[in-house]
Amino acid sequence: MPPFRAIPVTEHRLRSMTGRAEPGPRTVVRFAGDSGDGIQLLGGEFSKAVALEHHDLLTLPDFPAEIRAPAGSTFGVSAFQIQFGGDGVLTPGDEADVLFAFNPAALKTNLHTLKPGGLIVAGEGAFTDRNLKRAGYAENPLEDGSLTGFRLIRIDMTRLSAEAVASTGVGKKQAGRAKNFWALGLCFWLFGGRREPAIDWISRKFAAAPDVVASNVAALNAGHAYGETMELDAGDAALGARGELHHGLFRTITGTDAMGLGLAAVAALSGLKITYCSYPITPASALLHFLASLKGQGIVTFQAEDEIAAATAALGASYAGGLGVTTSSGPGIALKSETLSLAVAAELPLLAIDVQRAGPSTGMPTKPEQADLNLALYGRHGEAPLPVLAPATPSECFDIVIEAARIATDHMTPVMILSDAYIANAAEPWELPEVDALPPIAPTFRTDPEGFEPFARDPDTLARPWAKPGTPGLAHRVGGIERASGSGEISYDPENHQRMTDLRAEKVARVALDGLDHDIDSGADRGDLLVLGWGSTYGAIEEAVSRMNRNGLAVGHLHLRQLAPLPPNLGAILARFSRVAVAELNKGQLVRLIRSEFLVDARSVTQVNGLPFRVSDLEAALRDCLDGSQGRPGHGLRTVTGSAGKTA
Repeated sequence: MPPFRAIPVTEHRLRSMTGRAEPGPRTVVRFAGDSGDGIQLLGGEFSKAVALEHHDLLTLPDFPAEIRAPAGSTFGVSAFQIQFGGDGVLTPGDEADVLFAFNPAALKTNLHTLKPGGLIVAGEGAFTDRNLKRAGYAENPLEDGSLTGFRLIRIDMTRLSAEAVASTGVGKKQAGRAKNFWALGLCFWLFGGRREPAIDWISRKFAAAPDVVASNVAALNAGHAYGETMELDAGDAALGARGELHHGLFRTITGTDAMGLGLAAVAALSGLKITYCSYPITPASALLHFLASLKGQGIVTFQAEDEIAAATAALGASYAGGLGVTTSSGPGIALKSETLSLAVAAELPLLAIDVQRAGPSTGMPTKPEQADLNLALYGRHGEAPLPVLAPATPSECFDIVIEAARIATDHMTPVMILSDAYIANAAEPWELPEVDALPPIAPTFRTDPEGFEPFARDPDTLARPWAKPGTPGLAHRVGGIERASGSGEISYDPENHQRMTDLRAEKVARVALDGLDHDIDSGADRGDLLVLGWGSTYGAIEEAVSRMNRNGLAVGHLHLRQLAPLPPNLGAILARFSRVAVAELNKGQLVRLIRSEFLVDARSVTQVNGLPFRVSDLEAALRDCLDGSQGRPGHGLRTVTGSAGKTA
């Protein structure tokens, strides 16, 4: 198999988390403020600085659902969390060591994320009577003694930032906007990091507005100077260890960016024109923005008038000899279901990407969930199977997109990719792959009219031939009405419908024969407990299993990247363990599939609160599974409890 299928970058990141070595010191920092405070930009630039210092890292952007909530309101708070230090950082951290609270609402909504004795850096200038009242405080928490269990540094960042940029001549509005760079400069003092790369980025980003460049750089330098002059320190939180990354060209990458670069790689590897069709929806819209910024590179972007139009346009692009891609979140995928059924019936390649969010309906649009698995597996009318893949980390999105495109074109089938809001927005270091090592994608178009039948079958894959419209002698019809096997003529014959239904199902089943390799990701190869997961639960499961193995338990972790068809060796792996637990961010969708397919008494560990698993809560739940403890009476379900979630 091509080397990328083993996800080489991920394997490198895993080696320090397999229980063979203790992880080094790590630091968790959380920034929180109004949506207009530039929290996501602050977190993103701090992440880059951390990576440049050879720290491993993983981030968790936490967006509000409101586009622009009233300033100072609790429901308009934006947050960004990062864990860094050493190798093998696989989660954004259970608890923050340091919390930057730009206003009372940020403190109110994020204090519970800070560990006891942690450091609060409070923007006291925003703790006005009006803001305190809007956040629901009767008294000022900076003065009433309620924060005595924490270390508190009070800084009027608004005033200090305004003073720092006064000489640049910018107005009051821009002076207020620069306070996130003032905070970034303070972070460089507290945690280390070079200002020069950030200054270079500011100069490029705002090159059209020299006064903005000057004000942001002045604020950055002033924040650093303040920390140095006041001799501030982050205490133990500043002890993040440098990683031992091997030599190579790295960048920080989000799941969205990795998926976009993966689609660009598909265009280059296959020679196909990629037609990306979507309708705006959170959190999937960011991929359209990224691809549009590539300005070509073999990809055409199309923002359709609705979800159905986006899906049908993408399918039309595939019919015309390109590769159509359509993306949405749960509500939009539901609307695309008829087109996906048409793609199954017409047997055309298509990529459908579901960036899952908390539902149902509008739900919590900016929060992650894994509740669309059943929708991906079964959410079409009729017998309409299709392959379903799921990346485990942000960087894996690159590899999974390439694999999905290979499957779609080799097997002439639509393929679903399940991402989620966490993977899409989180960032981690990614080593740029060697271009020559990327797997080939070699679509084959029928050009010879001799003996052509549009629904003849490849003996190995059962794929039908792909003929571009307009190819001389290859005129044919495709559509949703059942076709005769071979000739493709319209057919209502009962035996033919049975045959075609069986062929379509067997074609998808054969994807498993040349699909992704699966084996134990880490931990015990056999033993007392196998923890099965998929998607963005990877990091939390990996760390929980690592902790259990360091305590002498025989626990293994297997993470499924291919959910349909299931890996052919999965049953044999399950049989090597006395117990099986399935951890997922839904009410137990994969566990039901495992129970029905393999008749295994698998335990279910679930959480549905719009947040990733906390490692400590997950470990406690897995220990219950290992001990044979029961969840709710008469039910195998075990919902993670603790600060990350409550038993349903």
